[in-house]
Order: sequence, then C-alpha cells, then structure tokens
Amino acid sequence: MKTFEELGVAPSILRAITELGYENPMPVQEEVIPYLLGNDNEVIALAQTGTGKTAAFGLPILQRIEVQNVQPQAIVLCPTRELCLQIADDLNDYSKYIDQLKVLPVYGGSSIESQIRALKRGVHIIVATPGRLIDLINRRTVKLDQVHNVILDEADEMLNMGFTESLDEILSHVPTNRNMLLFSATMPAGISRITKKYMRDPKEIIIGKKNEGAKNVKHLYYMVNARDKYLVLKRIADFNPNIYGIVFCRTKKETQEIADLLIKDGYNADSLHGDLSQVQRDSVMQKFRLRNVQLLIATDVAARGLDVDDLTHVINYGLPDDTESYTHRSGRTGRAGKTGIAIAIINLKEKGKIKQIEKIINKQFEKGEIPTGKQICEKQLFSFIDKLEKVKVNEEEIADILPSIYRKLDWLEKEDLIKRLVSNEFNHMIEYYQDAREIEAPTEGKGGRDRDGGDSWGDRNSRGARERGGRGGRDRGEVFSEKGYARLFINLGKMDGFGPQNIIGLLNDNMQGTKVTVGRIDLMKNFSFFEVKEADKERVIQSLDGTKFAGRRVAVEQAAEERGGYVGRNGGNRDGGNVRRKPERSSRDGGRDGGGYKPKGESSYKAKDKKKGFPKKGR
Repeated sequence: MKTFEELGVAPSILRAITELGYENPMPVQEEVIPYLLGNDNEVIALAQTGTGKTAAFGLPILQRIEVQNVQPQAIVLCPTRELCLQIADDLNDYSKYIDQLKVLPVYGGSSIESQIRALKRGVHIIVATPGRLIDLINRRTVKLDQVHNVILDEADEMLNMGFTESLDEILSHVPTNRNMLLFSATMPAGISRITKKYMRDPKEIIIGKKNEGAKNVKHLYYMVNARDKYLVLKRIADFNPNIYGIVFCRTKKETQEIADLLIKDGYNADSLHGDLSQVQRDSVMQKFRLRNVQLLIATDVAARGLDVDDLTHVINYGLPDDTESYTHRSGRTGRAGKTGIAIAIINLKEKGKIKQIEKIINKQFEKGEIPTGKQICEKQLFSFIDKLEKVKVNEEEIADILPSIYRKLDWLEKEDLIKRLVSNEFNHMIEYYQDAREIEAPTEGKGGRDRDGGDSWGDRNSRGARERGGRGGRDRGEVFSEKGYARLFINLGKMDGFGPQNIIGLLNDNMQGTKVTVGRIDLMKNFSFFEVKEADKERVIQSLDGTKFAGRRVAVEQAAEERGGYVGRNGGNRDGGNVRRKPERSSRDGGRDGGGYKPKGESSYKAKDKKKGFPKKGR
C-alpha cells in the first residue's frame, strides 16, 4: 500500500490531512489522486458513499489551484445543500496550510447577497448546488471562463433529481477544454449519456463492482404485517440501545408522522424533509451530528448527500421504488472501513423487491427475527450495566458526601442494592413489554395474504369471484358489495400501471398505524373499484383522496349503485370499461381529454344523445 506522499500529495496538504488522522490512502484515493495530478486527465470514479471520494478529487484539485489568480478555477457540483456544505468544509480542512486559498459553498436557502459579496472578494473553488449557481450566473456575479476542473459529485443523485438541464446550462459557461471528473455510487444510463456528451476520453475507475452495496454493511429484512411496522421499528431501536441511524420513509407526511410518534414515545428522534426551512434543516443536522438525536427520520431527497460519520444503522421503513436509491441509503453506514447494518421493514408484497436488490448489490439479505420483549429487556439491561462499569468516578468531588450515603444505604445488602438500581432504571420498560403482545411475522398464504388482512386482496378476491360466478360478476352487468363492506371508486386503472399491490401501498403509506381490511378489487382500463369495511370507508376516502400516484392526483369516492353497475358519485362511471371523468382528473391519450373518455375512432356525441349513453351509430 502506498502512502499519500508516494501518491504525489504536496507537503502543505500532507501536513493538514495528517493532522486530520489520515494515515494511508483508501482504494479510490490510491487510484484517482495520481491520475488527476497529471495533465488533462478526465475520470469517472464509481465507488460507494463513504469510501473517501471527497479526498480523492479534493486533494489533487487543491494542489493544482494557482492561488495568485483569484478567480474560480474549479467547480464542484453536488445535489444537496448538506453535501455542498460538507464538501466545502472538507476542502477547507485539506487546504489549512495553503495561504489565501478560498473555497465558497453556494446553495439555495441561504442569503444570495452574502454569497455575491464573497464572490466579489474572490474565490478559487466554488462548491455549488446547480440551481443556486445558475441564479448567480444569470445575475452576472460569477465568471466561469477560467474554470479548468468541473467535478460532479453524487452524479447519479443529480440525475435522479432532474438536474440534467441545469448541468447543460452551467457547462455552457465553462471553457470547452476543461477537465470533467465524475464521481458516483451507481452507474445508471444517464451517466453514460453525460460521459458521451461532455467528456473526451475518461478513465473509468471502479472500486468494487458497478452498483454493488458497501462491503462492510450487513443487510437484514423483517417481514411484518402492515399494522405492526411502527411497533417493529420501536423494537429494533430498543434492541439496539446505542443505535445511531437514519430511518428512511417514502413521503414527507409519513416522515413527520413517524418522527412525531417516536418523540412522543420518548425516543431521541427528529425529522428531515423538504417542508422544513433551511434554518430548521441546519438545526436538525447539527443536533444529529452532535448525537443529541439518535434517530433521524428522513425522506430520500432530504437525506441525499448527508455525510455523517459512524452511523450504526440505516432502516428502510419502506423500500424505495428503485434499487439505486437503496444502494445510496445503505451506503450511509459502514463508511471508512467501519461496519454497519441496513434494515428493511417489509410486508409480503415487497419480498420480490428484496430479491431484485440482492442481484444488484451482489449480497444476500438475512431474515431478521423480531425481538421479543424479554430479549429487549435483557439487551437494555446489559447495556446499562456496561455503561455503569465504565463510569469515570471523580473521588475528590464525591468524597464529602460518600459517608452520608454509606450510612443511608448500610442496611441494604449488595444484591438488594443491585435489584433496586436495576428496577429504578428499567421498571417502565419491563412493565411495557410485560403488557405488550408479541409480534408475529405474517404467514405466506395463497395470494400473498397477511395474517391481519392488511394485504388480503388475493384470497378474498378469488373467493369472491367464485361465489359471484364467472369473472366476479362483471359479466352479469350488476355488482353488489359484500355485506359489511363499502365499494369505493378510484381514478386509476390498468392504463396507469395500477394494480392491487398499489392499492395496498397507498393504504399503507397514508393510513399509518391503522388496520384496514381490503376486500374485492376490480381493475378496469382507466379506473378501479375496491372494497373496505363500512366502518373504514370515510377514513380511507379522506386519507387517499388528493394524494399522488406516479405524479397523478388520486381521486377516491364511494361508488353509487345504479342499474348496470357502479358509478362514482362525482361523475366517474363504470360502463363497460369506459369512464367519464371530471375535467381536471386526466388528459391521457385516446380521448381522455377532460371532457370524457372517447373510444378510438368515435367522435364526440351531441348533448341530445347523452340520454342513451353512447353516440348514435355513424357519428
């Protein structure tokens, strides 16, 4: 293994990183640093988060800066404000002994006027989020005509967040003979397009395999019923008393709800999502970095680019839609050679996703056993005893009061004293888990049915179809809800890529902690019907109506029975596969243009023909 000195790092930078505790270069640094110290060398480096990428591009970029020329000579583009600040801090640390070298972070959510003033004073390296840098370019307060290095960090994340056009705009202001350095954890198709469009003949440096997960991360999944997800999350936290991690949720609403519940239940938790102001986000991150917060509940967007050391766990409260996001999530732990644990709390419907992720990250998940109350209490107790053994005793400070304490407790035997100490610390937790029911994992049955009915559409649908005859009664023209169940209309169907699992997903995402039994589901071309218990009807409508599915606004309402089938009360009808919708609901192909569904090859019909329901022949 080479040293940083052997890689060609300058003495001033070497002195700074030695003080930071850098001893030997990590694999990505050993590969990238000497190459970037050469002339006109472009790099695509694929390596997991936490493998030392910032130093890999930061050290050679700093070394090539001409300090006497106080103009931007390098730009580092990154997807989030948090990562922008982190990279700028690291570059300032590395350049501690390079006199007069200036690094400036520019990002949205902070005063643009103060950033403009700093630019006028002169900077050498700009670390920026794309949106804010474009704002500064448009105000003509920053010149990029002397930039000779452009670094895209977390490039795959920038593509996922839709920054492609922003990159085009920024690069149009940079000299064409600049070097581009692209650092990414995964290699989606969009990365290949960028390299072909903007890079000349880049060297591809891959640490590990493309898209694979971090080597030091252990992957676990817990199979649970929908109603038990939050209870299992709490048990995971209780079973790991020293947990320090991020819990990823799918939506901002769910993120805030889970954080609020954890705080209410006495956990050191806080939320991080897009609805928070920059001041609030900075405050949350400061508390998290200081470990005043043990569990950070976050959305993918908010947590992208977070650079926090020593995370013990990453918990997926819901699996992401794409595997690359899982790779980024799990890469937040197991950094810099340390070990970490990535946990997925899933239901039966998500088991297939686990298999897909395993193929991509080239690792196997272990099935976790939900810890019992007894196991949790034992783990907490021994953690407390370990801390007690390591307590530093200040003899001088307590010398005066010890005699009085000895006299007060003299009547207690050692065993009695230990029992009282333990009971004082753990009575509340012991009582809680004595009264708590044990959580059972769902049994895999035909149709993927959960024990608690949360994902029970498969069996009940097929049974309902057999009882009603044919294709569940659809051929008979009339369909009636089973006794005790309400039939609901939803404005999503097969054309939307919508299926039974998506109905379950919407319920799980938007009715957190509430058990909902789903009955019969009928999928149409452009819309669907599903049944829930009558008692749950109003809560389901209120929770799902107005939410989003694949970027579309969801409309849910009770279906009204009419001759020939069901119609939505507000205009959606079931008429053999065609549906009339409200104007704002859809503008898909095939005539769904806000005025109603128009089958291919048929023209609109006049108002006088509407009574008959269909256009007259020949119209």
